[in-house]
Amino acid sequence: MDQVQLATFQAVVETGSFEAAAHQLHVTPSAVSQRIKALESAVGQVLVRRAKPCVATTAGEALVRLAGQIALLEREALAQARDGTRVSIVVNADSLYLWFLPALAAVPGPMYELHTDDQDYTADLLRSGTAMAAVTAEHAPVRGCRIEPLGSMRYLAVGPSTDLSAMSMVVYNRKDRLQHRFLASIRRKIEPPIHYVPAAAAFVDAIRYGLGWGMVPEPIARKDIAQGHYVEIFPGKYLDVPLYWQYWKIDSTVLNDLTAAVRAAATEHLSR
Repeated sequence: MDQVQLATFQAVVETGSFEAAAHQLHVTPSAVSQRIKALESAVGQVLVRRAKPCVATTAGEALVRLAGQIALLEREALAQARDGTRVSIVVNADSLYLWFLPALAAVPGPMYELHTDDQDYTADLLRSGTAMAAVTAEHAPVRGCRIEPLGSMRYLAVGPSTDLSAMSMVVYNRKDRLQHRFLASIRRKIEPPIHYVPAAAAFVDAIRYGLGWGMVPEPIARKDIAQGHYVEIFPGKYLDVPLYWQYWKIDSTVLNDLTAAVRAAATEHLSR
């Protein structure tokens, strides 16, 4: 496969337009268009959806990952003579807040670009090629990726009182379904008013200040309950969310070292 065409395709997807890609690559928009057409002709599929912004088609997503993998391997080789490489990772907010950063600190050298999303959606960034690795709740491996089970994040339902009907519900964002899943697990059909608080620390603070109830990771919840910040609404009831580590299936020293560090951190902090 023509590496210039592949790099041009990656630039179009990353920048969102043929013009921006041309500016990044120091060529004309016409040259970018010709390279993309040649690549699509070689593959036999439309790879770029011409929109604002330009995005990869389903067929093109595999090539986005390929281009990113090649770029990672090139950066690793250059890093031996320069100042490091950059690794893009997507992780759910609670994992990032509670246990994931020590894993990154255990692998010095790379520069990290972190993305956050709900654990049920983090794998989407792997599919698009935006991320090289992900902490995700998706147990089916993304095409072109390896997968390892990490353990489960246990959540407790906590709030200012035990009366669900008298409280609002605190939710991370509109993708977050943890609270609804818990209600379904205890067979409670209620539709309380909702506060959306899209930051892990602020989410817990919102419950501490009495805005409502929500699902809080057990290590934080147990400490806060002991300190009287809130109460456990249903003692003995909890919600376990299994988490997995998915990463590109390439022979990368950085990804291998990072995987070992993530595995060790998860063993220490997640339930088995």
